[in-house]
Amino acid sequence: MNGRNRIARLALSCALLLPGIALSGEVSLSGQGSVSVKPDSARLQFTASAQHQLPQKATEQVTSKMSQWREAIKQYRAQLEDYSDANVNLYSRMVPSPERGEDPRKQAVASQTVSFQISDLSLLNPLLEQAQSLGLDYYLGPNQFFHSDQRRLEREALAEAIADAKEKCEFVASQLEKTCGDVVSINVNGGFRPVPMMRAEAKGASDTVSSIGEREIQATVNATFELD
Repeated sequence: MNGRNRIARLALSCALLLPGIALSGEVSLSGQGSVSVKPDSARLQFTASAQHQLPQKATEQVTSKMSQWREAIKQYRAQLEDYSDANVNLYSRMVPSPERGEDPRKQAVASQTVSFQISDLSLLNPLLEQAQSLGLDYYLGPNQFFHSDQRRLEREALAEAIADAKEKCEFVASQLEKTCGDVVSINVNGGFRPVPMMRAEAKGASDTVSSIGEREIQATVNATFELD
């Protein structure tokens, strides 16, 4: 047996006989936290569009729709936050001719988008009804709904994740007859897991939104602790 192997075996024997002198270890693990919340606010977007051979006519049709929209929502306007409807988009596209053998025709397309935020979801259905009556394009999905106190809820989920990681560390340490020590490193990840609404509305739908599902705010931490 050479000298190096003899020293290694001696060190191992000492560690087994005198565990108190062994170096402290580390443990890496993850913790999860979540908070369920029912949204109380929404970001909405509606688009008025029109097509015509003449750009001016297409623009006039969109302008008319927007005037009707502004009149229809006048009673709600003060409650629509970050409201914007100023920009008109105009472009041309080629459409196939209805007659076989004829060249495609150029069509002007005008559109104007309305966007805003509401903090009172009782306004949702009245606004959808007005958009439907005017033929505005829109789509509602889970990601458009949120809670007004989102930051506080995210912190609650993060606190749960950290507590979960700490609890796991303490359990692992107890199984090894050690104690959970200082944090060596920690990485934080957050996210959302929305539960879909009962109905997602699109242009032409006559139904109103009957229920908005809850969403889950999640947080995950990956932490490394010292084992003392």
